[in-house]
Amino acid sequence: MISKSSIEQVFETARVEEVIGDFVQLKKSGSNFKGLSPFSDERSPSFMVSPVKQIWKDFSSGKGGNAVTFLMEHEHFTYPEAIKYLAKKYNIEIEETERTDEQKEQANERESMYLVNEFAQTYFQRVMLKTDQGQAIGLSYFKERGFTYETIKDFNLGYCLDDWQAFTDEAIKKGYQLEFLEKTGLTIVKPDKKFDRFKGRVMFPIHSMSGRVLGFGGRILTADKKSAKYLNSPESEVYHKSKVLYGIYHAKQSIAKEDGCYLVEGYTDVIQFHQTGIKNVVASSGTALTPEQIRLINRLTNNITVLFDGDAAGIRASLRGVDLILEQGMNVKVCSFPQGEDPDSFAKQNTLEELTEYLEDNAKDFIQFKASLLMKDANKDPIKKADTIRDIVNSIAKIPDQIKREIYIRECSRIMDISENVLFSTLAQINKKEEQEANKTYQKEKKDQAFNVVKSEMPTKKIDLQYELERKIIEILLLYGTETEDFEDLVLKETEDGDLKLEPVTHHAKVFEKIYLDLQEDEMQFTNPNFKTLYYSIIETLNQTPEFSTKNFVNELEQELASDVTSILMNDERYQLHDWERNNIIPKEKKHSISQLVTQTILTLRCYLIDKKVAEYQMETKNENANSKTILEDVKDYLGLKMLLSRKLGKVVG
Repeated sequence: MISKSSIEQVFETARVEEVIGDFVQLKKSGSNFKGLSPFSDERSPSFMVSPVKQIWKDFSSGKGGNAVTFLMEHEHFTYPEAIKYLAKKYNIEIEETERTDEQKEQANERESMYLVNEFAQTYFQRVMLKTDQGQAIGLSYFKERGFTYETIKDFNLGYCLDDWQAFTDEAIKKGYQLEFLEKTGLTIVKPDKKFDRFKGRVMFPIHSMSGRVLGFGGRILTADKKSAKYLNSPESEVYHKSKVLYGIYHAKQSIAKEDGCYLVEGYTDVIQFHQTGIKNVVASSGTALTPEQIRLINRLTNNITVLFDGDAAGIRASLRGVDLILEQGMNVKVCSFPQGEDPDSFAKQNTLEELTEYLEDNAKDFIQFKASLLMKDANKDPIKKADTIRDIVNSIAKIPDQIKREIYIRECSRIMDISENVLFSTLAQINKKEEQEANKTYQKEKKDQAFNVVKSEMPTKKIDLQYELERKIIEILLLYGTETEDFEDLVLKETEDGDLKLEPVTHHAKVFEKIYLDLQEDEMQFTNPNFKTLYYSIIETLNQTPEFSTKNFVNELEQELASDVTSILMNDERYQLHDWERNNIIPKEKKHSISQLVTQTILTLRCYLIDKKVAEYQMETKNENANSKTILEDVKDYLGLKMLLSRKLGKVVG
């Protein structure tokens, strides 16, 4: 357990914009920041961070909360793990009691797998640095690659003993369960035996963006033709290779700072670049580049430079990845190294200045690179040249931004010496073909649906007025609960003639007291369970804490409730997402004063509940056993009350 004082210190120190800025590229937007959602595939930013309120809201997925809830949502941390991560980030010493064996057993599956991976990382490095076999084989290999001791420690490189089950035996001895050793892929379990997957390999831990160990890559050092040169952890609950980039944890801050990312192929390419001084580099780990990996980079920057080996065949095979990058709307450049060189060897042989200069001089726009590469094959063959042009236009068609497409068409026209009209016509044909194929798929799905699903007319979605009014009450309490206002109520008084007349009465009260007393008077209850919980929690907090802070209040809430609160608090920030002011569309500000807003909301809720009650009575009249006369009298009384409330409401609005 982490002590309460440590948790409070973490919350006081952590800045939500700094924490999220490690995972998402944030841009200033008024008093807030905005960026692309890390929880959905989008090209227009719907993710908002409020430094003032110390909360975030993702309008595309509905998620929201504080710095801790972001880590729990994005990195799947438990609450204690999120606190520890923030404590480490801000150099805060935390007090905690040692976890018991029983607590370890109670950890859920994902946590257990992370714990096993973390143990394995520590074990492999210790074996390499402290054992004779590890130093002679593993450490020697990394030193031959030119890696310094600091680099080895930084990337947590290690070695798995050339022994069938040395690691597995040690892990079980330390209390880790065989079930999770197998699920992470560290141990292969057969009916009659169990053995280490990475036996005799040097180890490259693969980290998430927050630094958690997701899996491993292992390189064999013997010339065994039966074994793969590189072996990765299998897919698991925590490791999905299509969604992971090697080096992203070490590169994320540099990528955001430099507003650019270098993409290479292998582990050692990343490490060598990092050691030379270029840290904004990641690798696809030998797998084909995926949209998920590209979006991981896109959270931090919109600019990517793909680095290829000097091998021409490898370059052509990798050009498919460039089209994927273009589809994501990113700016892409391409750079290849001299024949026989790769990013690892080239960085090893050159200084930081020489490497930086080479990259700046040789990084070409994708269209220039692709044209020069493909034209080498075409030579003077007109058929091959036509195929080359069509190939380039196919790539341009992937770009979602229309302005960029037009610029690239003109560039292609200049480089390939062909008219723009022909290229635009070809582009239109490609787009039309894609639209037709998409339409065919849609029609087929629609047809299949017609066979399997009974068609029913979709009802018009009605606004749930009670939900909206309850939500508005929570919003008023959060924003203005401690404010003191003059509230004008209209009270029924009898005139000298015996008639009833509404007369104004003003009284001074805090907003939360006014709301609480009004709801108590009418015995009104919240129907939404989350709003009900929040209502009583806010009222209690406001009663006990004169200096109410929404930041502190959110920090104390469960994740689901915190998401509801951030939705309410960040609702006004939606205006900023659309840059309406830049288009001379100014969103209206709140029209009424706080006292008017409170009174109007309560009166509207009262009128709504009366309508609801009248509807219930009207249903009762259809019952044969009902006393219609009594019911009609009650309905008449309710309608009379509603008329008076409507007059009060009209006065408030006016």
